[in-house]
Amino acid sequence: MITDVRRPLEQQQSYGTAYGQMLEKVRYEGAYPTRERAEEAVRLVLAGLGRQLTGDERVDLAACLPVEAARVLTAQIPDTQPLTGWAFVKDLAARSGASLATTRWDTGSVFSAVTAHAGPDLITRILQQLPTGYALLFGRAQLTPAA
Repeated sequence: MITDVRRPLEQQQSYGTAYGQMLEKVRYEGAYPTRERAEEAVRLVLAGLGRQLTGDERVDLAACLPVEAARVLTAQIPDTQPLTGWAFVKDLAARSGASLATTRWDTGSVFSAVTAHAGPDLITRILQQLPTGYALLFGRAQLTPAA
């Protein structure tokens, strides 16, 4: 069923339980005042991640996420030039009009929930595919190979 995006969220069809739980995790992790604010962060960050991921990692991540979140991720066409972690945050900030600090906070909050759904092995594969700087966004140390 297609929902009318012009209607207020409270009048739209309720989401599935898994997505609702994901939103509550993001709301808790990000200390957002409302579920709607948490959903804004989820949509912004997952759309951005969808522009960065390709291949099996993209498919596997979509399979792990609640349907509503997977749709946001997979609705995006991957960019031809992937962004570094910092450029990713700057791009999201520019798209949302939020500050870099707020956008970095949003990213960490959403990626925490994504990690809970995907598990450490898939996140490791995703981090191996992405340019540098994403590990910190996922709450991991950014390790570099010894020269």
